[in-house]
Amino acid sequence: MFRVPQSLLVLPLLVFAGCTPITDSVLTRVEARVAHDQMMYVRHSPPTFGYQRLITMMRDYPDLAAFVSQRGLPDFLAETGDRSQRYMILYYLSKRQAFACRTISSRSDAVEFAGPYPITDREYETLNEIRLRSAVP
Repeated sequence: MFRVPQSLLVLPLLVFAGCTPITDSVLTRVEARVAHDQMMYVRHSPPTFGYQRLITMMRDYPDLAAFVSQRGLPDFLAETGDRSQRYMILYYLSKRQAFACRTISSRSDAVEFAGPYPITDREYETLNEIRLRSAVP
């Protein structure tokens, strides 16, 4: 009699699970974990992870969407947080400015802004080098 290894019995379950739809809330949680404590380059075309993350956060935080619509897309986005608050820094290289943002824990969709803060020469050089290396030919 032929015996099927147990590891092969799991394969149909994995294939089936791979076909199930992933909801936006699952993707948002995965994005947030990946973005935690990261500096992300923001480019619209072709879209970077930083751009995708910014768009997701703008959907969740209308104050952030209004801020970005006024000031334009930042060149870089840094994100961190804990269970109660998210913290973001938006870097605008052309103006050599950065803005700090944090969610307001009493309102789940509100964001507080501080700045602009000057970007140091060293920060500018480092971020600009990353931006130039990421340029699409």
